[in-house]
Amino acid sequence: MLTTFPIVQLDPHASRQVLADSPALMVVAFTFIAGGVGKLHSHPHVQSTYVQSGQFVFTVNGVDTVVGPGDSFVIASNADHGCRCIADGQLIDTFTPRRDDFL
Repeated sequence: MLTTFPIVQLDPHASRQVLADSPALMVVAFTFIAGGVGKLHSHPHVQSTYVQSGQFVFTVNGVDTVVGPGDSFVIASNADHGCRCIADGQLIDTFTPRRDDFL
């Protein structure tokens, strides 16, 4: 069954929308405008991030990396990570298992 999830405004610079989910997997779009920050955090889920558009500085376990359209990477379970948007863009994140806190 196809479900449409609402867009959730996280702050003036960022929003998220769940695109698809099952107990084992979740796909989420995060939209940022320049200056937006995804605060450093960790979670037990493995996360894959695909940069759909824009430019970001990602910090993973203390290492900063600049990423742009077409880049993708995996963040291990419980790794400290966050990002800063330097050019308006969108990230497509996949989590396993599902992030129930996003529902």
